Amino acid sequence: LVLSLAWLGPALGDEDKDEETVEEEEEEQKEDEVLSDEIKEEDNVLVLHEHNFARALSEHQLLLVEFYAPWCGHCQQLAPAFAQAATELRNESSPARLGKVDATAQTALATEFGITSYPTLKLFRDGNRTHPLAYTGRMDSQGIVRWVQRRAGPSATLLQDTDTAAAFVSSQDLVVVGFFKDLRGEAAQAYFEVAAEMVDTTFGVAEAAELFQEYGLSADTVCLFKKFDERQTNFPVDPARGLDMAELTRLLRIHSLPLVMEFTNETSNQIFSAKIPHHMLLFLNKSSSEQLSLRDGFRAAAGGFRGEVLFVVVDVTGHGADVLPFFGMTPADAPTLRLVKMENNRKYQMEQDNFSDSAIRTFIQAVLDGKVKPHLLSAEPPEDWDTRPVKVLVGKTFEQVAFDETKNVFVKFYAPWCPHCEAMAAAWEELAERYKDREDIVIAEMDSTANELENITIHGFPTLHYFPAGPGRKMVEYKSTRDVETFSKFLDNGGTLPEEPPVTKTPGNSTGKEDPSAPGTDEPRDEL
Repeated sequence: LVLSLAWLGPALGDEDKDEETVEEEEEEQKEDEVLSDEIKEEDNVLVLHEHNFARALSEHQLLLVEFYAPWCGHCQQLAPAFAQAATELRNESSPARLGKVDATAQTALATEFGITSYPTLKLFRDGNRTHPLAYTGRMDSQGIVRWVQRRAGPSATLLQDTDTAAAFVSSQDLVVVGFFKDLRGEAAQAYFEVAAEMVDTTFGVAEAAELFQEYGLSADTVCLFKKFDERQTNFPVDPARGLDMAELTRLLRIHSLPLVMEFTNETSNQIFSAKIPHHMLLFLNKSSSEQLSLRDGFRAAAGGFRGEVLFVVVDVTGHGADVLPFFGMTPADAPTLRLVKMENNRKYQMEQDNFSDSAIRTFIQAVLDGKVKPHLLSAEPPEDWDTRPVKVLVGKTFEQVAFDETKNVFVKFYAPWCPHCEAMAAAWEELAERYKDREDIVIAEMDSTANELENITIHGFPTLHYFPAGPGRKMVEYKSTRDVETFSKFLDNGGTLPEEPPVTKTPGNSTGKEDPSAPGTDEPRDEL
Protein backbone atom coordinates (compact mmCIF):
# COMPACT_ATOMS: atom_id res chain seq x y z
CA LEU A 1 0.00 0.00 0.00
CA VAL A 2 2.91 2.38 0.82
CA LEU A 3 4.43 1.78 -2.62
CA SER A 4 1.13 2.37 -4.38
CA LEU A 5 0.61 5.64 -2.53
CA ALA A 6 4.15 6.74 -3.42
CA TRP A 7 3.51 6.04 -7.10
CA LEU A 8 0.16 7.83 -7.00
CA GLY A 9 1.47 10.83 -5.02
CA PRO A 10 2.23 13.17 -7.94
CA ALA A 11 -1.06 12.33 -9.64
CA LEU A 12 -2.90 13.28 -6.48
CA GLY A 13 -1.06 16.59 -6.17
CA ASP A 14 1.08 15.54 -3.17
CA GLU A 15 4.55 15.96 -4.70
CA ASP A 16 6.01 17.20 -1.41
CA LYS A 17 4.91 14.20 0.61
CA ASP A 18 7.79 11.70 0.80
CA GLU A 19 7.54 7.98 1.48
CA GLU A 20 8.56 8.31 5.11
CA THR A 21 5.71 10.76 5.80
CA VAL A 22 3.20 8.44 4.15
CA GLU A 23 4.47 5.54 6.26
CA GLU A 24 4.14 7.57 9.47
CA GLU A 25 0.60 8.62 8.59
CA GLU A 26 -0.32 5.05 7.70
CA GLU A 27 1.01 3.77 11.03
CA GLU A 28 -0.88 6.48 12.93
CA GLN A 29 -4.07 5.63 11.05
CA LYS A 30 -3.65 1.89 11.79
CA GLU A 31 -2.95 2.64 15.46
CA ASP A 32 -6.08 4.78 15.69
CA GLU A 33 -8.13 2.04 14.05
CA VAL A 34 -6.82 -0.64 16.43
CA LEU A 35 -7.32 1.45 19.56
CA SER A 36 -10.87 2.36 18.56
CA ASP A 37 -13.84 0.20 19.51
CA GLU A 38 -15.43 0.89 16.14
CA ILE A 39 -16.58 -2.33 14.45
CA LYS A 40 -15.85 -2.57 10.74
CA GLU A 41 -17.28 -5.22 8.43
CA GLU A 42 -15.97 -7.22 5.49
CA ASP A 43 -18.65 -9.06 3.47
CA ASN A 44 -21.05 -8.74 6.45
CA VAL A 45 -18.48 -10.34 8.78
CA LEU A 46 -17.51 -8.21 11.80
CA VAL A 47 -13.77 -7.54 11.94
CA LEU A 48 -12.89 -7.92 15.61
CA HIS A 49 -9.86 -7.17 17.77
CA GLU A 50 -9.17 -6.75 21.47
CA HIS A 51 -10.46 -3.15 21.54
CA ASN A 52 -13.88 -3.79 19.96
CA PHE A 53 -14.53 -7.37 21.04
CA ALA A 54 -16.44 -6.41 24.21
CA ARG A 55 -18.60 -3.99 22.26
CA ALA A 56 -19.45 -6.67 19.70
CA LEU A 57 -20.50 -9.06 22.49
CA SER A 58 -22.71 -6.41 24.10
CA GLU A 59 -24.42 -5.48 20.83
CA HIS A 60 -25.23 -8.97 19.55
CA GLN A 61 -27.22 -11.67 21.36
CA LEU A 62 -25.41 -14.42 19.45
CA LEU A 63 -21.96 -13.97 17.96
CA LEU A 64 -20.16 -16.77 16.11
CA VAL A 65 -16.47 -15.86 15.89
CA GLU A 66 -13.87 -17.44 13.62
CA PHE A 67 -10.33 -17.29 14.97
CA TYR A 68 -8.08 -17.58 11.93
CA ALA A 69 -4.54 -17.22 10.66
CA PRO A 70 -3.93 -15.37 7.36
CA TRP A 71 -1.59 -18.13 6.12
CA CYS A 72 -3.96 -21.00 7.00
CA GLY A 73 -5.24 -22.83 3.92
CA HIS A 74 -8.33 -24.20 5.71
CA CYS A 75 -9.20 -20.64 6.81
CA GLN A 76 -8.89 -19.38 3.24
CA GLN A 77 -11.11 -22.23 2.06
CA LEU A 78 -13.73 -21.43 4.72
CA ALA A 79 -13.79 -17.66 4.07
CA PRO A 80 -16.34 -17.58 1.17
CA ALA A 81 -18.78 -19.90 2.98
CA PHE A 82 -18.41 -17.92 6.21
CA ALA A 83 -19.13 -14.65 4.38
CA GLN A 84 -22.14 -16.17 2.60
CA ALA A 85 -23.53 -17.44 5.91
CA ALA A 86 -23.01 -13.98 7.45
CA THR A 87 -24.94 -12.39 4.58
CA GLU A 88 -27.83 -14.88 4.85
CA LEU A 89 -28.19 -14.33 8.60
CA ARG A 90 -28.12 -10.56 8.22
CA ASN A 91 -30.70 -10.64 5.41
CA GLU A 92 -33.00 -12.70 7.63
CA SER A 93 -32.67 -10.12 10.46
CA SER A 94 -31.34 -12.90 12.68
CA PRO A 95 -30.20 -11.97 16.21
CA ALA A 96 -26.97 -13.81 15.34
CA ARG A 97 -23.97 -12.26 13.62
CA LEU A 98 -20.64 -13.64 12.46
CA GLY A 99 -17.26 -12.13 13.26
CA LYS A 100 -13.60 -12.94 12.73
CA VAL A 101 -10.37 -12.44 14.65
CA ASP A 102 -6.85 -12.67 13.23
CA ALA A 103 -5.50 -14.78 16.07
CA THR A 104 -1.89 -14.30 14.97
CA ALA A 105 -2.22 -10.52 15.47
CA GLN A 106 -4.70 -10.50 18.37
CA THR A 107 -2.64 -12.70 20.67
CA ALA A 108 -4.43 -11.60 23.85
CA LEU A 109 -7.77 -12.85 22.49
CA ALA A 110 -6.16 -16.04 21.18
CA THR A 111 -4.72 -16.75 24.63
CA GLU A 112 -7.94 -15.87 26.46
CA PHE A 113 -9.99 -18.32 24.40
CA GLY A 114 -7.37 -21.07 24.17
CA ILE A 115 -6.89 -20.95 20.41
CA THR A 116 -4.33 -23.57 19.38
CA SER A 117 -5.37 -24.39 15.80
CA TYR A 118 -7.04 -22.71 12.86
CA PRO A 119 -9.78 -22.12 12.05
CA THR A 120 -11.47 -22.34 15.47
CA LEU A 121 -15.10 -21.20 15.71
CA LYS A 122 -16.77 -20.26 19.01
CA LEU A 123 -20.28 -19.03 19.75
CA PHE A 124 -20.78 -16.27 22.34
CA ARG A 125 -24.25 -15.83 23.82
CA ASP A 126 -25.73 -12.78 25.61
CA GLY A 127 -22.38 -11.04 25.99
CA ASN A 128 -20.84 -13.87 28.04
CA ARG A 129 -17.16 -14.27 27.16
CA THR A 130 -16.24 -16.82 29.84
CA HIS A 131 -18.05 -19.89 28.45
CA PRO A 132 -18.23 -19.74 24.64
CA LEU A 133 -19.65 -22.79 22.88
CA ALA A 134 -17.41 -24.69 20.47
CA TYR A 135 -18.81 -24.88 16.93
CA THR A 136 -19.72 -28.44 15.97
CA GLY A 137 -21.49 -27.98 12.63
CA ARG A 138 -20.46 -28.45 9.01
CA MET A 139 -17.93 -26.10 7.44
CA ASP A 140 -20.20 -24.85 4.65
CA SER A 141 -22.57 -21.89 4.49
CA GLN A 142 -25.76 -23.92 4.88
CA GLY A 143 -24.32 -25.87 7.81
CA ILE A 144 -23.21 -22.67 9.57
CA VAL A 145 -26.60 -20.97 9.06
CA ARG A 146 -28.56 -24.00 10.32
CA TRP A 147 -26.31 -24.44 13.35
CA VAL A 148 -26.61 -20.79 14.35
CA GLN A 149 -30.36 -20.61 13.67
CA ARG A 150 -30.98 -23.66 15.85
CA ARG A 151 -29.34 -21.78 18.71
CA ALA A 152 -31.02 -18.46 17.96
CA GLY A 153 -34.51 -19.85 18.70
CA PRO A 154 -36.04 -22.81 20.50
CA SER A 155 -34.32 -26.00 19.37
CA ALA A 156 -37.64 -27.87 19.48
CA THR A 157 -41.21 -26.79 18.61
CA LEU A 158 -43.70 -26.99 21.49
CA LEU A 159 -46.70 -29.18 20.54
CA GLN A 160 -49.74 -28.29 22.64
CA ASP A 161 -52.57 -30.54 21.40
CA THR A 162 -53.30 -33.57 19.23
CA ASP A 163 -54.02 -31.54 16.09
CA THR A 164 -50.73 -29.63 16.15
CA ALA A 165 -48.85 -32.82 17.03
CA ALA A 166 -50.44 -34.77 14.15
CA ALA A 167 -49.67 -31.96 11.70
CA PHE A 168 -46.07 -31.78 12.95
CA VAL A 169 -45.51 -35.56 12.71
CA SER A 170 -46.84 -35.67 9.13
CA SER A 171 -45.07 -32.49 8.01
CA GLN A 172 -41.84 -34.23 6.96
CA ASP A 173 -40.49 -37.68 6.17
CA LEU A 174 -38.75 -37.79 9.52
CA VAL A 175 -39.27 -35.84 12.77
CA VAL A 176 -38.35 -36.35 16.43
CA VAL A 177 -40.66 -35.56 19.33
CA GLY A 178 -39.65 -35.60 22.99
CA PHE A 179 -42.44 -36.36 25.46
CA PHE A 180 -41.58 -35.09 28.96
CA LYS A 181 -43.71 -34.71 32.09
CA ASP A 182 -41.58 -31.70 33.09
CA LEU A 183 -40.06 -29.50 30.38
CA ARG A 184 -37.82 -27.87 32.99
CA GLY A 185 -36.40 -31.17 34.17
CA GLU A 186 -32.91 -32.49 33.43
CA ALA A 187 -34.06 -35.00 30.82
CA ALA A 188 -35.91 -32.33 28.80
CA GLN A 189 -32.96 -29.95 29.01
CA ALA A 190 -30.62 -32.67 27.72
CA TYR A 191 -33.07 -33.31 24.88
CA PHE A 192 -33.00 -29.62 23.91
CA GLU A 193 -29.18 -29.86 23.75
CA VAL A 194 -29.39 -32.85 21.42
CA ALA A 195 -31.88 -30.96 19.24
CA ALA A 196 -29.51 -27.98 19.09
CA GLU A 197 -26.71 -30.20 17.78
CA MET A 198 -28.69 -32.26 15.22
CA VAL A 199 -29.44 -29.31 12.95
CA ASP A 200 -30.47 -31.43 9.95
CA THR A 201 -33.37 -33.00 11.88
CA THR A 202 -36.63 -31.33 12.95
CA PHE A 203 -37.47 -31.64 16.67
CA GLY A 204 -40.70 -31.16 18.60
CA VAL A 205 -41.47 -31.41 22.30
CA ALA A 206 -44.68 -32.24 24.22
CA GLU A 207 -45.77 -32.06 27.84
CA ALA A 208 -49.57 -32.40 27.66
CA ALA A 209 -51.05 -35.57 29.18
CA GLU A 210 -53.40 -36.02 26.20
CA LEU A 211 -50.37 -36.33 23.89
CA PHE A 212 -48.79 -39.03 26.06
CA GLN A 213 -52.08 -40.93 25.77
CA GLU A 214 -52.42 -40.28 22.03
CA TYR A 215 -49.04 -41.88 21.26
CA GLY A 216 -49.31 -44.74 23.76
CA LEU A 217 -46.77 -43.45 26.26
CA SER A 218 -46.76 -43.39 30.04
CA ALA A 219 -43.28 -42.07 30.87
CA ASP A 220 -40.68 -39.67 29.42
CA THR A 221 -39.85 -40.94 25.92
CA VAL A 222 -38.19 -39.68 22.76
CA CYS A 223 -40.04 -40.81 19.63
CA LEU A 224 -38.74 -40.94 16.07
CA PHE A 225 -41.52 -40.70 13.48
CA LYS A 226 -40.82 -41.76 9.88
CA LYS A 227 -42.80 -42.19 6.68
CA PHE A 228 -40.66 -45.23 5.84
CA ASP A 229 -39.70 -48.49 7.61
CA GLU A 230 -40.91 -48.40 11.23
CA ARG A 231 -43.41 -45.54 11.56
CA GLN A 232 -42.73 -44.86 15.25
CA THR A 233 -39.62 -45.86 17.19
CA ASN A 234 -39.58 -45.17 20.92
CA PHE A 235 -36.51 -44.46 23.04
CA PRO A 236 -37.66 -44.44 26.70
CA VAL A 237 -35.70 -42.28 29.14
CA ASP A 238 -34.08 -44.41 31.84
CA PRO A 239 -35.51 -43.12 35.17
CA ALA A 240 -32.28 -43.92 37.01
CA ARG A 241 -29.66 -42.80 34.47
CA GLY A 242 -31.64 -40.01 32.87
CA LEU A 243 -31.19 -39.05 29.21
CA ASP A 244 -27.74 -39.85 27.84
CA MET A 245 -27.16 -37.23 25.14
CA ALA A 246 -24.44 -39.14 23.26
CA GLU A 247 -26.45 -42.36 23.26
CA LEU A 248 -29.65 -40.63 22.11
CA THR A 249 -27.77 -38.87 19.31
CA ARG A 250 -26.28 -42.19 18.19
CA LEU A 251 -29.64 -43.96 18.22
CA LEU A 252 -31.39 -41.17 16.33
CA ARG A 253 -28.70 -41.12 13.65
CA ILE A 254 -28.85 -44.89 13.22
CA HIS A 255 -32.64 -45.15 13.12
CA SER A 256 -32.97 -42.12 10.84
CA LEU A 257 -31.38 -44.12 8.05
CA PRO A 258 -33.52 -46.42 5.90
CA LEU A 259 -33.16 -50.07 6.86
CA VAL A 260 -31.64 -50.69 3.41
CA MET A 261 -29.93 -47.84 1.58
CA GLU A 262 -28.98 -47.49 -2.05
CA PHE A 263 -25.48 -46.21 -2.74
CA THR A 264 -25.87 -42.99 -4.76
CA ASN A 265 -24.14 -39.65 -5.02
CA GLU A 266 -26.79 -38.19 -2.69
CA THR A 267 -26.57 -40.93 -0.02
CA SER A 268 -22.83 -41.65 0.02
CA ASN A 269 -22.10 -39.01 2.68
CA GLN A 270 -24.87 -40.39 4.92
CA ILE A 271 -23.57 -43.93 4.49
CA PHE A 272 -19.96 -43.16 5.35
CA SER A 273 -20.74 -40.73 8.19
CA ALA A 274 -23.24 -43.06 9.90
CA LYS A 275 -20.52 -44.55 12.15
CA ILE A 276 -22.03 -48.02 11.85
CA PRO A 277 -19.14 -50.49 12.26
CA HIS A 278 -20.04 -52.92 9.45
CA HIS A 279 -21.53 -52.49 5.98
CA MET A 280 -23.26 -55.38 4.20
CA LEU A 281 -23.28 -54.75 0.46
CA LEU A 282 -25.46 -56.30 -2.23
CA PHE A 283 -23.93 -55.68 -5.65
CA LEU A 284 -26.48 -56.02 -8.44
CA ASN A 285 -27.34 -54.80 -11.92
CA LYS A 286 -30.54 -52.77 -11.64
CA SER A 287 -31.37 -53.36 -15.28
CA SER A 288 -31.92 -57.04 -14.44
CA SER A 289 -35.34 -57.76 -12.88
CA GLU A 290 -34.02 -61.11 -11.67
CA GLN A 291 -31.23 -59.41 -9.74
CA LEU A 292 -33.57 -56.71 -8.41
CA SER A 293 -35.70 -59.39 -6.79
CA LEU A 294 -32.74 -60.30 -4.55
CA ARG A 295 -33.41 -57.14 -2.54
CA ASP A 296 -36.34 -58.86 -0.75
CA GLY A 297 -34.17 -61.40 1.06
CA PHE A 298 -31.54 -58.74 1.71
CA ARG A 299 -34.12 -56.47 3.39
CA ALA A 300 -35.55 -59.36 5.41
CA ALA A 301 -32.10 -60.01 6.90
CA ALA A 302 -31.45 -56.37 7.81
CA GLY A 303 -33.83 -55.83 10.73
CA GLY A 304 -31.89 -57.85 13.28
CA PHE A 305 -28.62 -55.99 12.74
CA ARG A 306 -29.72 -52.33 12.88
CA GLY A 307 -26.97 -50.22 14.42
CA GLU A 308 -24.36 -52.95 14.01
CA VAL A 309 -24.54 -53.54 10.25
CA LEU A 310 -25.70 -51.08 7.59
CA PHE A 311 -27.28 -52.78 4.55
CA VAL A 312 -26.49 -51.09 1.23
CA VAL A 313 -27.52 -51.92 -2.35
CA VAL A 314 -24.87 -51.04 -4.94
CA ASP A 315 -25.82 -50.75 -8.62
CA VAL A 316 -22.78 -51.92 -10.58
CA THR A 317 -23.91 -50.01 -13.67
CA GLY A 318 -24.68 -46.77 -11.81
CA HIS A 319 -22.88 -44.78 -9.10
CA GLY A 320 -21.56 -48.02 -7.67
CA ALA A 321 -19.35 -48.67 -10.69
CA ASP A 322 -16.75 -46.32 -9.18
CA VAL A 323 -16.23 -48.49 -6.09
CA LEU A 324 -15.84 -51.82 -7.88
CA PRO A 325 -12.02 -51.59 -8.16
CA PHE A 326 -11.84 -51.24 -4.36
CA PHE A 327 -13.31 -54.75 -4.19
CA GLY A 328 -11.34 -56.12 -7.15
CA MET A 329 -14.61 -56.57 -9.03
CA THR A 330 -16.16 -55.84 -12.41
CA PRO A 331 -19.87 -55.45 -13.32
CA ALA A 332 -19.86 -59.06 -14.51
CA ASP A 333 -19.36 -60.23 -10.90
CA ALA A 334 -22.89 -59.10 -9.95
CA PRO A 335 -24.92 -60.27 -8.18
CA THR A 336 -22.66 -60.84 -5.18
CA LEU A 337 -22.38 -59.97 -1.49
CA ARG A 338 -19.58 -58.44 0.57
CA LEU A 339 -19.32 -57.41 4.21
CA VAL A 340 -16.90 -54.63 5.13
CA LYS A 341 -15.50 -53.97 8.61
CA MET A 342 -15.19 -50.17 8.55
CA GLU A 343 -12.42 -49.74 11.14
CA ASN A 344 -9.84 -51.45 8.94
CA ASN A 345 -11.61 -51.89 5.56
CA ARG A 346 -11.39 -55.68 5.85
CA LYS A 347 -13.75 -57.37 3.37
CA TYR A 348 -15.54 -60.69 3.88
CA GLN A 349 -17.04 -62.90 1.20
CA MET A 350 -19.28 -65.97 1.25
CA GLU A 351 -17.67 -69.13 -0.09
CA GLN A 352 -20.71 -69.41 -2.34
CA ASP A 353 -23.15 -66.49 -2.69
CA ASN A 354 -26.51 -67.35 -1.14
CA PHE A 355 -29.08 -64.56 -1.20
CA SER A 356 -31.68 -66.00 1.17
CA ASP A 357 -32.32 -63.98 4.31
CA SER A 358 -31.34 -66.89 6.59
CA ALA A 359 -28.03 -67.43 4.75
CA ILE A 360 -27.21 -63.73 4.92
CA ARG A 361 -27.97 -63.59 8.65
CA THR A 362 -25.85 -66.69 9.31
CA PHE A 363 -22.92 -65.28 7.33
CA ILE A 364 -23.02 -61.89 9.08
CA GLN A 365 -23.19 -63.46 12.53
CA ALA A 366 -20.21 -65.69 11.70
CA VAL A 367 -18.16 -62.61 10.69
CA LEU A 368 -19.19 -60.76 13.86
CA ASP A 369 -18.18 -63.78 15.92
CA GLY A 370 -14.73 -63.85 14.28
CA LYS A 371 -15.30 -67.18 12.54
CA VAL A 372 -14.67 -65.94 8.97
CA LYS A 373 -11.29 -64.89 7.58
CA PRO A 374 -11.14 -61.68 5.53
CA HIS A 375 -11.04 -61.89 1.76
CA LEU A 376 -7.75 -60.24 0.76
CA LEU A 377 -7.12 -58.76 -2.66
CA SER A 378 -3.94 -59.67 -4.49
CA ALA A 379 -2.76 -58.86 -7.98
CA GLU A 380 -0.63 -61.36 -9.85
CA PRO A 381 3.11 -60.69 -9.49
CA PRO A 382 4.70 -59.24 -12.65
CA GLU A 383 7.17 -61.60 -14.32
CA ASP A 384 10.02 -59.11 -13.80
CA TRP A 385 8.99 -58.13 -10.22
CA ASP A 386 12.48 -58.77 -8.78
CA THR A 387 14.70 -57.84 -11.74
CA ARG A 388 14.35 -54.04 -11.42
CA PRO A 389 15.94 -51.94 -8.62
CA VAL A 390 12.49 -51.35 -7.07
CA LYS A 391 10.95 -54.76 -6.32
CA VAL A 392 7.22 -54.99 -7.06
CA LEU A 393 5.30 -56.74 -4.29
CA VAL A 394 1.73 -58.07 -4.35
CA GLY A 395 -0.41 -59.59 -1.61
CA LYS A 396 0.69 -63.13 -2.49
CA THR A 397 4.44 -62.39 -2.35
CA PHE A 398 4.59 -59.83 0.46
CA GLU A 399 5.20 -62.20 3.38
CA GLN A 400 8.12 -64.04 1.81
CA VAL A 401 9.91 -60.80 0.85
CA ALA A 402 9.13 -58.40 3.73
CA PHE A 403 9.77 -60.95 6.48
CA ASP A 404 12.88 -62.53 4.95
CA GLU A 405 15.13 -62.72 8.03
CA THR A 406 18.27 -62.09 5.93
CA LYS A 407 17.05 -58.81 4.41
CA ASN A 408 16.24 -55.26 5.52
CA VAL A 409 13.19 -54.40 3.41
CA PHE A 410 11.95 -50.84 2.86
CA VAL A 411 8.46 -50.79 1.32
CA LYS A 412 6.44 -47.96 -0.20
CA PHE A 413 2.66 -48.56 -0.07
CA TYR A 414 1.07 -46.35 -2.71
CA ALA A 415 -2.03 -45.65 -4.81
CA PRO A 416 -1.74 -45.05 -8.57
CA TRP A 417 -3.92 -41.92 -8.31
CA CYS A 418 -2.00 -40.36 -5.40
CA PRO A 419 -0.14 -37.12 -6.31
CA HIS A 420 2.11 -37.35 -3.22
CA CYS A 421 3.16 -40.83 -4.37
CA GLU A 422 3.94 -39.50 -7.83
CA ALA A 423 5.97 -36.67 -6.33
CA MET A 424 8.30 -39.08 -4.49
CA ALA A 425 8.49 -41.74 -7.25
CA ALA A 426 11.77 -40.44 -8.68
CA ALA A 427 13.39 -40.34 -5.23
CA TRP A 428 12.31 -43.94 -4.57
CA GLU A 429 13.79 -45.12 -7.88
CA GLU A 430 17.04 -43.26 -7.15
CA LEU A 431 17.20 -44.82 -3.69
CA ALA A 432 16.73 -48.30 -5.17
CA GLU A 433 19.44 -47.62 -7.74
CA ARG A 434 21.80 -46.54 -4.94
CA TYR A 435 21.28 -49.78 -2.97
CA LYS A 436 20.73 -52.27 -5.79
CA ASP A 437 24.08 -54.00 -5.15
CA ARG A 438 23.48 -54.40 -1.41
CA GLU A 439 22.49 -58.01 -0.72
CA ASP A 440 21.02 -57.13 2.67
CA ILE A 441 18.75 -54.23 1.57
CA VAL A 442 15.61 -54.44 -0.58
CA ILE A 443 13.71 -51.38 -1.83
CA ALA A 444 10.16 -52.36 -2.78
CA GLU A 445 6.71 -50.99 -3.48
CA MET A 446 3.15 -52.28 -3.38
CA ASP A 447 -0.04 -50.91 -4.94
CA SER A 448 -2.35 -50.92 -1.90
CA THR A 449 -5.46 -50.37 -3.99
CA ALA A 450 -4.99 -53.79 -5.60
CA ASN A 451 -3.37 -55.69 -2.73
CA GLU A 452 -4.34 -56.20 0.90
CA LEU A 453 -2.51 -57.68 3.89
CA GLU A 454 -4.07 -59.46 6.84
CA ASN A 455 -2.14 -57.76 9.64
CA ILE A 456 -1.15 -54.43 8.11
CA THR A 457 -3.74 -51.72 7.40
CA ILE A 458 -2.78 -48.78 5.22
CA HIS A 459 -4.70 -45.58 6.02
CA GLY A 460 -3.03 -43.08 3.66
CA PHE A 461 -0.63 -42.78 0.75
CA PRO A 462 2.26 -43.02 0.53
CA THR A 463 2.94 -45.06 3.67
CA LEU A 464 6.52 -46.26 4.18
CA HIS A 465 7.35 -49.26 6.37
CA TYR A 466 10.78 -50.71 7.15
CA PHE A 467 11.05 -54.45 7.96
CA PRO A 468 14.44 -55.13 9.60
CA ALA A 469 16.34 -58.38 9.14
CA GLY A 470 16.19 -60.99 11.87
CA PRO A 471 13.45 -62.87 13.69
CA GLY A 472 10.36 -61.32 15.24
CA ARG A 473 8.45 -59.89 12.25
CA LYS A 474 9.28 -56.31 13.29
CA MET A 475 7.99 -53.27 11.41
CA VAL A 476 8.99 -49.59 11.67
CA GLU A 477 6.93 -46.81 10.09
CA TYR A 478 9.04 -44.11 8.41
CA LYS A 479 7.64 -40.61 9.04
CA SER A 480 10.45 -38.25 8.15
CA THR A 481 11.31 -36.21 5.04
CA ARG A 482 10.82 -38.06 1.77
CA ASP A 483 14.08 -37.45 -0.07
CA VAL A 484 16.96 -39.72 -1.07
CA GLU A 485 19.50 -38.40 1.44
CA THR A 486 17.20 -38.80 4.44
CA PHE A 487 16.12 -42.25 3.24
CA SER A 488 19.81 -43.22 3.00
CA LYS A 489 20.58 -41.98 6.52
CA PHE A 490 17.64 -44.02 7.77
CA LEU A 491 18.82 -47.21 6.04
CA ASP A 492 22.50 -46.76 6.93
CA ASN A 493 21.53 -46.21 10.57
CA GLY A 494 19.61 -49.51 10.77
CA GLY A 495 16.08 -48.19 10.47
CA THR A 496 16.35 -45.06 12.63
CA LEU A 497 17.50 -41.52 11.94
CA PRO A 498 20.59 -40.14 13.71
CA GLU A 499 19.88 -37.63 16.48
CA GLU A 500 19.74 -34.07 15.15
CA PRO A 501 19.64 -30.70 16.96
CA PRO A 502 16.12 -29.50 17.91
CA VAL A 503 14.28 -27.34 15.38
CA THR A 504 14.03 -23.67 16.35
CA LYS A 505 10.44 -22.40 16.64
CA THR A 506 9.28 -20.46 13.58
CA PRO A 507 9.61 -16.70 14.26
CA GLY A 508 6.34 -14.79 14.50
CA ASN A 509 4.30 -17.83 15.48
CA SER A 510 2.95 -16.50 18.75
CA THR A 511 0.54 -19.35 19.51
CA GLY A 512 3.27 -22.00 19.60
CA LYS A 513 1.35 -24.08 17.04
CA GLU A 514 3.70 -25.31 14.32
CA ASP A 515 3.43 -23.24 11.18
CA PRO A 516 2.36 -25.71 8.46
CA SER A 517 4.47 -23.82 5.92
CA ALA A 518 7.62 -24.61 7.91
CA PRO A 519 9.54 -27.88 7.41
CA GLY A 520 8.23 -30.68 9.60
CA THR A 521 8.69 -34.35 10.20
CA ASP A 522 5.36 -35.58 8.84
CA GLU A 523 5.09 -35.26 5.08
CA PRO A 524 1.61 -34.85 3.49
CA ARG A 525 -0.35 -37.97 2.53
CA ASP A 526 -3.57 -38.73 0.71
CA GLU A 527 -5.87 -40.26 3.31
CA LEU A 528 -8.17 -43.16 2.50
